[in-house]
Formats: sequence, structure tokens, C-alpha cells
Amino acid sequence: MEKEELKKKLSPLAYRVTQENGTEAPFANEFDDFFEKGLYVDVVSGEPLFTSLDKYQSGCGWPAFTQPIDKGVVKEKRDKSSFMERTEVRSSNADSHLGHVFTDGPLDKGGLRYCINSAALRFVPFDQLEAEGYGEYIKYFS
Repeated sequence: MEKEELKKKLSPLAYRVTQENGTEAPFANEFDDFFEKGLYVDVVSGEPLFTSLDKYQSGCGWPAFTQPIDKGVVKEKRDKSSFMERTEVRSSNADSHLGHVFTDGPLDKGGLRYCINSAALRFVPFDQLEAEGYGEYIKYFS
């Protein structure tokens, strides 16, 4: 999808986050304190990324997940911006900037914290998975 099309499709914040490696404000975003059952997909491509089963309250101010729905749906990239070294997380298909992954997550769940911008995500409620074409993901919630 071309930049002009994306600018029309996405909110200005979603465009800045996903296309320009931006970051939304902590504690003032849609999914930080949101824990409904469902699937989180890339706001650009609709690619499934995370489930609510792997979401937890980390206190960091952004939605936090212990793992992606599948390792292949995200790619990691070294990020030396903001005067620190971090590991950036991008969606595999659309190459959207999602956030960063850190090694301070729950140890009993693998120790990772995927700190993801709400603006990079669209939430699909569990009861709408089939209707929105994500029926194959219902099995994750059984």
C-alpha cells in the first residue's frame, strides 16, 4: 500500500507509529488497560499478531504481551535510537513498527515483554473472529 493510501486509511497517530517509527504516550492509549478476550492484529495489514491470552499488566504504560501468536508474524531489528540500544519489533508482512521487546517479562512465561503501541493494533473481539475472517484463531482460546 502506498503512503498516500495509508495516510487515508490510518489515523495520524497510527501512521506516525507504524510508518515513521513513532511512539504513543504511555498510559494514555487504547489498549494499555484493556483485557477483553480476542485477537490483536496489525492495523495496516490485518495480520494476526497477539492474543489476549498472552497480554498482561506490566505497568510500562503500553500493552504488553509475553509472546506473539507465532514467532513468524514479527521480526526483530536492532534499534539504537533515543540514546539507548533496544530490540524493535515489526510486523513481518506489512513491516509496521509495533514497539520493542525486552527481557524483563514474566519468567514463568519465557521472560519476554513485547511492549507494543496501541496505535499499531486493531482489536478483534473473540465473538467476532469468525465474522471478521479470523475463525481459524478461535482454537487458541479453547
